[in-house]
Amino acid sequence: MLSRTAHAPAQGVETQQTLLSEAFQRQDMAQCLALLKRMVAGHGAHPLEGLLRLAEALDRRSDLLMLVEAASKSAPDDCRLLELSGTLLMQRGELAEAVARLETAVSRRPCHLPALSLLATALNQAGRLDEARAVLDRIYTLGPADPSSLSNIAYLKSAAGDMNAALNLYRQAIQIQPNHPQMRLNYSIALLKAGYFQQGWSEHEWRFQLPGHTSLPMARLLPNITPSLDLRGKKVLVTHEEGYGDTFMYLRYIPLLAERGAIIRVWGADIMADLCRRVAGVDSVQVGGDIPPYDYHCPFISLPRAFAASKTPFGITPPYITADPAKSARFATRLAQDRKLRVGIVWAGAPRRDQTEAYMLDQRRSMQLSALAPLFSLAGVSFYSLQKGDAAAQLASMPNPVIDLMPAIESMDDTAALIDNLDIVVSVDTSMVHLAGAMNKPVLLMDRINPCWRWMTDREDSPWYPSLRIVRQTAAWEWQDVVSRVRNMISQYAERKIHDA
Repeated sequence: MLSRTAHAPAQGVETQQTLLSEAFQRQDMAQCLALLKRMVAGHGAHPLEGLLRLAEALDRRSDLLMLVEAASKSAPDDCRLLELSGTLLMQRGELAEAVARLETAVSRRPCHLPALSLLATALNQAGRLDEARAVLDRIYTLGPADPSSLSNIAYLKSAAGDMNAALNLYRQAIQIQPNHPQMRLNYSIALLKAGYFQQGWSEHEWRFQLPGHTSLPMARLLPNITPSLDLRGKKVLVTHEEGYGDTFMYLRYIPLLAERGAIIRVWGADIMADLCRRVAGVDSVQVGGDIPPYDYHCPFISLPRAFAASKTPFGITPPYITADPAKSARFATRLAQDRKLRVGIVWAGAPRRDQTEAYMLDQRRSMQLSALAPLFSLAGVSFYSLQKGDAAAQLASMPNPVIDLMPAIESMDDTAALIDNLDIVVSVDTSMVHLAGAMNKPVLLMDRINPCWRWMTDREDSPWYPSLRIVRQTAAWEWQDVVSRVRNMISQYAERKIHDA
């Protein structure tokens, strides 16, 4: 995500701003409008800008947009309101209108850096990368000493797959501001995306300088694995840090730690606990409670850093996650009459609407179930939903039935047992890709423009999951071509199953 410019309320209006925030939290929109009429906006931030973070956290962007539209009627030339409405529309996915409003704001204040940055972000979200780069070039011209401009241009270069240019720009920015954690983290992601794993994982530790990561002491972080490091009898506490996909991906390192004599304790695995218990080398799994005793701790995402210079930088080869035999057997009995090619499908991720960056990313990676309709006419194929969350409700509107066993699924362990009885998984970029890949189940990843670093660029396979094949978008937001290619691939799998029967 490109950097965002925050505004502080103008001095002297703190009390009114507090009242406005309290009214917004109460969903008292009439009181919000009444307060706005009495508030003097001045030349700093508009009072409504102070509600943006609150509207994001409460997923009430529509309510704030309504207030912005009402305020704009009495102040149609207020560029701040244009910028705020453009921001909200961008977050809601109404990108054409967001860009139009932000372009109008920039035309009125051509040198206003926050508006230019918002426009570049909206163009990037829309997949209009060349236009976004042109805007960032303007920003750089206006402030060539600002390392954030270089970093933002580097981000777009990386999004477009021009990794060498992106890395060079990040290095220039870091020379100017070497201790900027977010910039260093973005640089690490570009390194990983380009395949420079050892340096990338080292740089990735800069995330600990940002909120939301481990609070355990850095002095006891697991060091790099070297021949001289003695882990025999040492308690290593491995902690869940971010998404489920990350944990699935990095469980591959646990057996290697155990081989060195470490006692592995996994903490914070919640619905993944049963799966984690079956990974070779795991001594115990704890969900919640007090911090278990440990000699070293290591978030899952730091495990590849620890092994980066070892003989096994990618951990062990899948499968390293296995299904529960009893649960798998129950699904085998239930699906015994289905002799067709069994395909699990996932078409959407978790939107996380209260986290703006994750919410905007999910809009790019997810699709509507209806986009997969061309698959459902394939002969000799049964489709099984692996979808959880709000998107699962789309099943009710499909004219062609998709078998939905997910209401009975309560944990990732249950999901693994179902996947164990399928022939192939087809998914957008979600944790299901990692779970199926870690089980060595064939996976077709339907991937977006500007993908996650781990899928790299210009390749259809993955060093992490040998059973994975990547089917990439050729244009942002366009899934038709991806689905067409997936349809052909599934047809080939179905023909092979008939031939092998």
